[in-house]
Amino acid sequence: MKITAIRILNTVLLGAALIAPLSIVPAARADHDHATYRDDEHHDQHEWNEREDRAYRVWLKEHHRKYKEFAKLRAEDQRDYWAWRHSHSDAELKIDIR
Repeated sequence: MKITAIRILNTVLLGAALIAPLSIVPAARADHDHATYRDDEHHDQHEWNEREDRAYRVWLKEHHRKYKEFAKLRAEDQRDYWAWRHSHSDAELKIDIR
C-alpha cells in the first residue's frame, strides 16, 4: 500500500513540475502585448507598437519636446498627438512598414 501511495505522489509531483512552466508563459507574453489607446475625437483606437513609437518620436522632435512615455502624457498632449498622427501617414513619416 505504501508503494502505491508513493507512486501516486511521484506522479502528481511530476505532473505539477511539467505543468508549472505553462503557467509562466502567459505572464511572459503579457510583456509583449501592446497598449491600446482610445482616440475619442476621431472615434477610433490605436495600438501602441514599434511603428507608433517611431511616429511618436518624430512628433516629439517636431514639437521640440524631450521623450516622455506616451502613457504618462497629459490627456491634452495625447489628443494633440493623435490629431497630428491622423494627418501623418507611415509613408509620409518614412516609417518602414513590414
